Amino acid sequence: MAEAVLKKKQTGGLFSVLQRVGRAFMLPIALLPIAGLLLGVGASFTNAATLEAYGLTGFMGEGTVLYSLFSLFASVGTVIFDNLPLLFAMGVALGMAEHEKATATLSAAIAFFVMHKTISTLLSISGLIEAGAMAEGSLANVVGIQSLQMGVFGGIVVGLGVAYLTNRFYKIRLPNVISFFGGARFIPIISTVAYLFVGMILFFLWPYVQTGIYALGDLVLRSGYAGTLIYGFIERILIPFGLHHVFYLPFWQTGLGGSALIDGVMVYGAQNIFFAELASPNVARFSVEACRFMSGKFPLMIFGLPGAALAMYTCARTEKKKVVGGLLLSAALTSMLTGITEPIEFTFLFVAPILYVIHSVFAGLAYMLMHVLGVSVGMTFSGGLIDLTLFGVLQGNAKTNWLMIPLVGAIYFLVYFFLFRFLILKRNYQTPGREEDGESKLYTRADFDAKRRGEGGGASDDKPSAGGISAMILEGLGGKDNLVTLDCCATRLRVSVKDGDAVKEDLLRASGAAGVLRKGGGIQVVYGPQVSVIKSELEEYLKHLEN
Repeated sequence: MAEAVLKKKQTGGLFSVLQRVGRAFMLPIALLPIAGLLLGVGASFTNAATLEAYGLTGFMGEGTVLYSLFSLFASVGTVIFDNLPLLFAMGVALGMAEHEKATATLSAAIAFFVMHKTISTLLSISGLIEAGAMAEGSLANVVGIQSLQMGVFGGIVVGLGVAYLTNRFYKIRLPNVISFFGGARFIPIISTVAYLFVGMILFFLWPYVQTGIYALGDLVLRSGYAGTLIYGFIERILIPFGLHHVFYLPFWQTGLGGSALIDGVMVYGAQNIFFAELASPNVARFSVEACRFMSGKFPLMIFGLPGAALAMYTCARTEKKKVVGGLLLSAALTSMLTGITEPIEFTFLFVAPILYVIHSVFAGLAYMLMHVLGVSVGMTFSGGLIDLTLFGVLQGNAKTNWLMIPLVGAIYFLVYFFLFRFLILKRNYQTPGREEDGESKLYTRADFDAKRRGEGGGASDDKPSAGGISAMILEGLGGKDNLVTLDCCATRLRVSVKDGDAVKEDLLRASGAAGVLRKGGGIQVVYGPQVSVIKSELEEYLKHLEN
């Protein structure tokens, strides 16, 4: 029995880690919509060709208040995209750290600067730049530091590494002489030292990695329409497992997605290329080769999935159509407007996985068709009407060929509707509203994960053990319900409680405290330099009680 559990944990370990990495990526990715909105609106209404095409030059042309405002929007959007590596470093560290998340985030920023400054200094010492020995496109300005062109890979390397260091050392106890630097305070220290050496290693190693990435990217680009189809299929088939961000992000943000010279600057990564072109006043046509990794989502999300939703509605029992209709209409509108597709996709994935496989094939075909038809509409992270309007319609058909999207989309709507309806009725799939009893509902990722675990995926139960000292401290503070805030300084646990009279000083002293100070509901418990470790252990114990 124990061996079976151990085997299950070992086989599921990598998958679990990749899921967590994908979720961590969503933190910085969540910034892209607002950055894209600001850049899209700003670039559109400061572009002379756009203003002239819509007759807006008179009151929105250069020199007007509106022109200045939209220029500001474009600048703010651009600065977010320009600093994505740093944002990924901080976001991934925050997402992957299991404890002391704030410390991990700060440490990631420190490690990011240390790594790139180390590389910059070694570049200067080696004289490689002056000698012209660096390959074209191998260098980049990273937050004002001349370093190697690593893009978001550099940020991810920092984020994952700092998260590991945080999880490994957040409760470290140092000798009494230097115990002040133990616990959470040790994280930025060890991160600084570690990424000094990581910077040295990457100075020698990264040029070879970079050469491999560009070679692989060139292979993908030369694969033509077939490669685009495979990309679209894999991106969609990975969604149920939460691994799609891990797959598509390198294409969007690194040389794997191609490169382009824009206004004298070499830009790498499909999404970076698109937004650099969007911000440039000199680009007459957006890159189809870059947008091949993005444009395929629009026919799926605006047309295909709403067609599937209509098919499920028409197949519902008559007495349940009213309830199901409201659910499916809301899900379809969400998909169309924002590109958030989970309610529809996970519903037919839950009741009929074969429908999801068919859907993934159509996803690959949609990407390929957009590539074949020369559509070059980019996006932030979704393919809904908002992105289509900003990055397609407002940019004009000459720049994007966006008119092909509704043309292909109308066909997709019909194909999804008739094919899904036929299969639902033919195979009697229990889509919403077809249940003989029970509540009609749309399913979510959580439902799918629970079902998968029930079929053998397994769910680990790695709750921390209840620490005796932490339990004693909590009881001494009057219990969990008496606790309002919990923090610490250099030597003291600083706590706010609801009822100061409920605090038991004898228990706190028995837990190792040298003294207890009270002031109304404010309690200070003196533990010495090890207090940060004690605080972390107490927080972990509180989480255990909540679970």
